[in-house]
Amino acid sequence: MYQEPIFLKPVFQERIWGGDKLKPLFQYDIPSNQTGEAWVISAHPNGPSEIVNGPLSGQTLADAWNNHRELFNKDSNNNEAYPLLVKILDANDNLSVQVHPDDTYAREVEKQPYGKTECWYVLQAEPEAELILGHHAKTKEELTKMMDEGKWDQLLRRIPVTAGDFVYVPSGTIHAIGKGIVLLETQQSSDITYRVYDYERVDNNGNTRELHLDKAKQVTNIPHQTQVIDQKQTQKENLQMKRLVQEKYFTVYHWKINGEVTQQLDVDFLQCSIISGTAEIEIDEKTYALKKGDNFILPHSISTYRLIGDAEFIVSHT
Repeated sequence: MYQEPIFLKPVFQERIWGGDKLKPLFQYDIPSNQTGEAWVISAHPNGPSEIVNGPLSGQTLADAWNNHRELFNKDSNNNEAYPLLVKILDANDNLSVQVHPDDTYAREVEKQPYGKTECWYVLQAEPEAELILGHHAKTKEELTKMMDEGKWDQLLRRIPVTAGDFVYVPSGTIHAIGKGIVLLETQQSSDITYRVYDYERVDNNGNTRELHLDKAKQVTNIPHQTQVIDQKQTQKENLQMKRLVQEKYFTVYHWKINGEVTQQLDVDFLQCSIISGTAEIEIDEKTYALKKGDNFILPHSISTYRLIGDAEFIVSHT
C-alpha cells in the first residue's frame, strides 16, 4: 500500500508576459525573469511534473497515472488522460485575450482529450489590477463585427481583483489575466488556447504572435453569462474549509489550518498546493514537512491523514 504523499517538482514555462515573482514568493528556481507559469501538478505532455519522493521518485506524474492507476482509484483498463492541471502564474504584463474550447470541440477539431474549463485563486494583485472576463456582444454577428473592427475596449468586460478573490472561467469564456497579478489556476488538463487579441505585441524577433479568430468565434459563449457558484464554508477542529467551486470537472477548496486536524480521504485522490505558511502532514505514523510552494497528491491508498501547523492550501479533486 502506497502510504505517503506524492510530492511534485514544478515545470516552468517562459512567456512573453512572464516575470520573476515566483522566485521570492515560492523560492522556486526559475529559469529567467520572463517565467510566466509554474506547472506544479501536471501530467500534460507539454510539461509533466516529476515525482521527487518515495518509490516513484524520478518518474513523472504521467508515468504514475499510466502505470499505477490504483493510486487514483482508476481501473487499469481506464485509458483516459489525467484530468487536471494546476499552475501558478506570474503576469508581469497582460496576458493575451483568449478563449478555450469545450470537450466536444477539443476532441472533434483538435483531437485532444479535454477542452479547458479553469478557475483562478488570486494570490497577489497590484493596486487597480484587473482581469478580462467575458464580453458585451449580444449576438454572434455583433461579436464578429467588433472583433473584425478591433473594438476591444467596447467588446471586453473587465473586472477589478484583489488577493483572495476567486474566479470561475468555463470553456467558451473570453478572458485574460491582467498585469500585476499572481494566481493559482486549477484547470482541465488541456493546453488548447485560441488567442483573440495580443495588444499588437512582438516577440524578441519582432514577430507578432498568431491569432486564432476563426476558432475563437466558433467556441465563444454568446451572450456572456456570469456564472453563479455555490460556495460553502465549514469548520472541522482547527481546519477552516471554504469550497470555492463544485462543478463538472473539479471541486476546489481553500483550506486554512491553525493547529491540528485529522481527516479522512474520501475522494479518488486529492491535489494540494500550499500557498502560505508551514505545516506537517502525518500519515501512517510518518511525518512530512510542508512549506509554502510545495505541491503534492494524496493517493487513494491513504485513508487517514493528520495536518498540523499554520498554513493555507488550495486543494482540488475531480
